[in-house]
Amino acid sequence: MANNQFAVITGASSGIGFELARLFARNGFDILITSEDAGGIGQAASTLRGEGATVTTHIADLAHRGGTESLIAAIDGAGRPVDALAANAGFGLGGRFTETDVNVEFDMIAVNVISTTQLVKHVAQQMAARRQGRILITGSIAGIMPGSFQSVYNGTKAYLDNWGEAIRNELKDQNVVVTVLMPGPTETNFFHRAEMDDTDVGQNKKMDPAPVAEAGYNALMADDDHVVAGFKNKFQAAMAHLLPWPTVAERHRQMAQPHSEKEAAE
Repeated sequence: MANNQFAVITGASSGIGFELARLFARNGFDILITSEDAGGIGQAASTLRGEGATVTTHIADLAHRGGTESLIAAIDGAGRPVDALAANAGFGLGGRFTETDVNVEFDMIAVNVISTTQLVKHVAQQMAARRQGRILITGSIAGIMPGSFQSVYNGTKAYLDNWGEAIRNELKDQNVVVTVLMPGPTETNFFHRAEMDDTDVGQNKKMDPAPVAEAGYNALMADDDHVVAGFKNKFQAAMAHLLPWPTVAERHRQMAQPHSEKEAAE
């Protein structure tokens, strides 16, 4: 029987998710990592095993309910309790709301909100019954900003930020820790996948995912309610709380509106 603790990390093929997986592995956890990217998750597993980690992989498209259910089955099939869950999977989409693809947005809501809720509920119920466990939810500072030209994504992160704090309050009675990681712009494939290469935020310097993941991991282990990674992001989050929402929406527009659209309007 395994003696190490067991952690599950979603969206672990690259970026923040991979760095979280690395941190759990380096701290003695056996890990189950998942992604829809078969090649990426295979490479991630190879790298982590090269560092001595015990790694199980599961390929699942969390945009579809069957994908989440297959992941839950894989978790239960491991035959051991989940000591820590990093619910990190998610993606974004930039652009003017009237012009973006609603089907992509439906998939985004499914991954960021519906799948995360379903997965966390399943794991949290088991943790609550055992009266122990830790859950890290990757929200975003985007969730506290009206996200002009990224509106649906910011809406999904607003849900995660708020919901994570709420279930933390509920689960403290069962000795289950919930922490919300709130990154700002991070150097991953996120902005390219979100079709935001032609924006200020897509082109500007961003945080490396390793310190972002480390901030989240340390906050989870310290039983913090949430953490914003990086001084610049902390400042931006503070301004979002202080400034009127129309001002914040305009500032977000300047970051997220495509350059080509700005130039066409001049």
